[in-house]
Amino acid sequence: MCIFCEKIENKTGIIFENDKVIALFDNYPVSNGHILIITKRHVSTYFEADIAEKMAIDQAIMAMKSKIDKEFAPDGYNIGINNGIASGQTIDHLHVHLIPRYFGDVDNPRGGVRGVIPKKQSY
Repeated sequence: MCIFCEKIENKTGIIFENDKVIALFDNYPVSNGHILIITKRHVSTYFEADIAEKMAIDQAIMAMKSKIDKEFAPDGYNIGINNGIASGQTIDHLHVHLIPRYFGDVDNPRGGVRGVIPKKQSY
């Protein structure tokens, strides 16, 4: 059983739940308020999720954005999904990173998610 399936089964650390997904704070946050949104059904990537799961993910993103806004007051957000080993996925269970961003958290945030390939971030 994967670590996320265990969290779902044991209700460990859940801060949001609907019929298709849970949300919890990331154990290794890249910023204050970093949240993971995880499908209850064990699927590996976003491309395997059905439309109801994708809609539930979106509902969770919006609910968690409100929570983060109130608790941490970030200046922006990155939303990311690693799909497959080549993308950096280390847990074989679909999860979405909702990452609050703050002015000054990096020297130059230009390019945002393009930073997954550092030489391509600046353009």
